[in-house]
Amino acid sequence: MNDTAHAQHAPVWPGEWVARRLGVALHGPGTRDLLGLALRHNPRRAHLLVSGVLGKHVPQDPHTVHGTGLRLGGRVRDLLGPDAARAVVLGYAETATGLGHCVAEAIGAPCLHSTRRPVRGQAPAGGFEEEHSHHTSHLLLPADPALLSGDGPLVLVDDELSTGRTVRNTLAALHRAHPRARYVVATLVDMRTDADRAELAKCAAELGATVQVAALARGRVELPDDILERAAAVVAEVEARIPAQRHPAQTAPAVRVELPWPARVPDGGRHGFTPTHADRLATALPALARTLADALPAGARDVLVLGTEELIYTPLRLARALADATPDTRVRFSTTTRSPVLPVDDPGYAIRTRLTFPAHDDPADGPGPRYAYNVAGHPWDAILVVTDTPGDTPALHAPGGLLHQLTAHTPHVLLAVVPDRRLPEPLRGPAFSSYAPDEVGWLLQDLSDVTLEAPAEEREEAIQSGGAHYAESLPVEYQPSAEYQALYHSALAASAGRVARAVGTVTEAVLAERPGRRPVLVSLARAGTPVGVLMRRWAQHAHGADLPHYAVSIVRGQGIDTTALRWLAAHHDPADVVFVDGWTGKGAITRELADALAPFPGFDPSLAVLADPGGCVTTYGTRDDFLIPSACLNSTVSGLISRTVLRADLVGPDDFHGGKHYRDLAAADVSGAFLDAVAAHFTDPGTAAGIAADTAALLAADRTPTWDGWRAVERISEEYGIGDVNLVKPGVGETTRVLLRRVPWRVLARRGAGADLDHIRLLAAQRGVPVEETDDLPYSCVGLIHPRYTKGATGADGKAAT
Repeated sequence: MNDTAHAQHAPVWPGEWVARRLGVALHGPGTRDLLGLALRHNPRRAHLLVSGVLGKHVPQDPHTVHGTGLRLGGRVRDLLGPDAARAVVLGYAETATGLGHCVAEAIGAPCLHSTRRPVRGQAPAGGFEEEHSHHTSHLLLPADPALLSGDGPLVLVDDELSTGRTVRNTLAALHRAHPRARYVVATLVDMRTDADRAELAKCAAELGATVQVAALARGRVELPDDILERAAAVVAEVEARIPAQRHPAQTAPAVRVELPWPARVPDGGRHGFTPTHADRLATALPALARTLADALPAGARDVLVLGTEELIYTPLRLARALADATPDTRVRFSTTTRSPVLPVDDPGYAIRTRLTFPAHDDPADGPGPRYAYNVAGHPWDAILVVTDTPGDTPALHAPGGLLHQLTAHTPHVLLAVVPDRRLPEPLRGPAFSSYAPDEVGWLLQDLSDVTLEAPAEEREEAIQSGGAHYAESLPVEYQPSAEYQALYHSALAASAGRVARAVGTVTEAVLAERPGRRPVLVSLARAGTPVGVLMRRWAQHAHGADLPHYAVSIVRGQGIDTTALRWLAAHHDPADVVFVDGWTGKGAITRELADALAPFPGFDPSLAVLADPGGCVTTYGTRDDFLIPSACLNSTVSGLISRTVLRADLVGPDDFHGGKHYRDLAAADVSGAFLDAVAAHFTDPGTAAGIAADTAALLAADRTPTWDGWRAVERISEEYGIGDVNLVKPGVGETTRVLLRRVPWRVLARRGAGADLDHIRLLAAQRGVPVEETDDLPYSCVGLIHPRYTKGATGADGKAAT
């Protein structure tokens, strides 16, 4: 074939139209192989470098997209050398999220990508500006903030490096928060000028860090001086000739494909994606591909897998696996975008067609148009849309939405939603706990098969010597004697009505404080959980309201379970969450909760309790210190669940705190009987009248916390020479815990406290602990933990005080 014939059949470079019209030129070996050109509505930068291998604007073979990313990652790995083992990868939204994933995959490093989608209840760990972008602000939302705070190399990944301004903004923002010695910028094409390179070198010198660049191609863009004005005129001229997009006739809804998504694998890197996640996904891909292949219509030979905006990597991996599983099918991959680009149906232009549809993921900047490029005009046998759970909204399915628009371009539209399995699901009875499944969802992981129990004296010595935190082990479950069980049943018979009245009052207060909203009860496991179940029952009885109820772990000195908070924020409005506990002592957990929620905007740190003898909260059933019978026992009155466990070798950054289900104690379980005994009083007219009167008085009262209990504890600690308020446990409930779980020293009892303290006196006698009566206690009793096991007693962090 002669050169003339070859030229006639050579493909047209998809940048020729812009180059010819505006005088834009690309220089550098390999740049035209990777890039085309288009124009867009952007007063900062009118031209767009359109990658043909990124899987964003141009449908491409998924092997090419994935392989290109891995090739770039290989260059980064070689550049890093031994430091690759400590690297973290950060990809830029939206175009380079998938590319960043591929680079991380090649390195074997954890990956995070920036996002323009805020997540309720999760505070950003950082952010930066991309000045030339159509949408400039980037958020960083790692589930584990430590991902950005290490001292290993940070690899920044973008599809192109035009001026380096975004990279400099990123480096400045991240280095201020967490300085590190080495950064690598990875990009498909490095198009900087010499002046731009000098600016990055200057930035590195100012930071005192090394900044290196890895690229598959290097070159430069030549732009005429009047490019912005000329491009704007061309865009206006061409847009005026584009007919309005017509909606297709209403068709059958998209066929939903349920993915067998692996457990503990997130939908992408918005909150972090680790090598462990990558391994789990790789293992699951063959089964996922079979599911997708089985869902394709018979005879499909031309299939597009279409990801959505920032969700690129997981749809890409699905597309490649589908292509491997269906060798007779031509599979192409692309994603939607929020960037407006001018379409021109010319082979010398990179964006030939444009579909426009409304946003469908509740973005922070409000509703607006989204786009799918180079999809229309091709006879696809099927289009498989892959989105994440937040993107699966009514707007996606509505007339004029993405799924509806695609029906004009294929006879078969399929939808696969990638679930966020980063967060585990709640445990429910009877598999975990003896409560009914609708009574409570436990935001815990099941550690029932792990031996965690230790004798009280052994635990106390380890805790107070600083060798362990109290949440790292469990006390041996106390098995009550026949005499003690009789005391419990007697106490329940005597006080069930009083408990019911307090339950109704605190529930009514919670409802009154949130008019028109449905509270989400979140009890602090485990003492708060029976109270949360009872509050839920009262709401059903009195109002027909079905309130969600979950139990979470909070640990003194360690805070609340942040994975549980993220789960709650993903499934409910944080403003509706009401934290519930059984009672207050001196208020340590009240303060712990407020401190722990500070990084999680939207959650109300207020605590609702049955009894507030310490004067620590504003929402309560009573401020009397009376016997709540559930305090008399351990797991056998709390659904057979242990207290919660937090130990580094058992609980990872994306795990719930742990707990055990003591199934072997089922014969002694009185959890259901306790709830039924209290709830039986809900139908008593006297109880209902008392609740109404108490609620009215409560809502009209000055409920400002007095913290009288904290001051009393400080006084007792000083008078008895203890020197640590954490060894002073005020109130009936806390004193019971001391006698059941810790090494008690003595009990202080208010003179004339009566039958409320019968079980305290019995437990004290069984353990040889003296009970001293006194006249100046704001509580019915106070338990003192033995200070013999410490050099300075247990500190506020749950370990030895100094």
